Amino acid sequence: MENQTVISEVFLVGFPGVPEDLHNLVAAVMFLVYVFSLTANGSVICLVTLNMYLHQPMYLIIANLAASNLLFDTVTLPKLIARYWFGSSSINFKVCIFQMFCVHFFGSIDSYLLMLMAVDRYIAISQPLRYTLVITNKRTLVTCSFFWILAASSRSATVSTQFSKIVLCGPDPNKINTLFCTHGAIMDMYMDCTDVTSMRNESFVSAMVVLLVCLGIIVLSYILIIVEIATSYRSDIWRKAFYTCTTHLLVVALYFVPRLFLYIVSNISSISAIIVQPDINALLLFFYSVVPHLANPVIYFLRTKEIRQTFAKVLQRIKYRVGHM
Repeated sequence: MENQTVISEVFLVGFPGVPEDLHNLVAAVMFLVYVFSLTANGSVICLVTLNMYLHQPMYLIIANLAASNLLFDTVTLPKLIARYWFGSSSINFKVCIFQMFCVHFFGSIDSYLLMLMAVDRYIAISQPLRYTLVITNKRTLVTCSFFWILAASSRSATVSTQFSKIVLCGPDPNKINTLFCTHGAIMDMYMDCTDVTSMRNESFVSAMVVLLVCLGIIVLSYILIIVEIATSYRSDIWRKAFYTCTTHLLVVALYFVPRLFLYIVSNISSISAIIVQPDINALLLFFYSVVPHLANPVIYFLRTKEIRQTFAKVLQRIKYRVGHM
């Protein structure tokens, strides 16, 4: 217990092993990723909010997903950009705890919304005549609101409160060896002189329940969708639906598979130090946390014909107003 210390700030390492001469390049890439995320997800939110035609259950779910993605990136990426562009790697420990809460909070919301979207698509395809009766705007908004509340009141808040009360310790007590503050990164700072087994187990079990339940329902929904459309006599419907399901499942796989791998391997102490090196950990964290936020607006929203038409009309109006100023 001699190496315990009370600190007020921690330092984000970012991508371990990146040489200093590449810091500006990393910062530029992260900046472009953030700008694209803001533009794409912000466009989704604005179009759904302002266009009455898009006040439909599927688009309301997508708008909630876009809001979650945009807020997640806003909480995490600016500090990562500042770390590489300006060398500003320090972050107040209380802010770090808040960022940790937000990371897992928005991650849970993404899981719930992707699950809800898969169920929505299944009902739309399997029961098209009853869809408008079963899935209404009011029920969709209530369900989305429930998921936001559920994510806020789940393990994220509890574990964040526990972490905020523990004294940091270890050889590098204020070093976050990854892109942003997470449960695992902060627990690594405790384990040299504090027993975090119960917190680690609680966090792991809670994460597995959320991820596996949501993933199981998503996979089951898309299997039922494929079975449903496979019996269709119209080949054009089959091709379109199969393409849609495939692209959706690719995004789901990108979100869930690396996350599950990292959670499971990180909790197997005998192999975690061998397989999950800090640089691999950071890279996987980036791929399952940030990359889906770039793909979601394109796959789920902007690729839709009606949305492209609506977006084109908005651009034409803007161009017309600018031309007559």
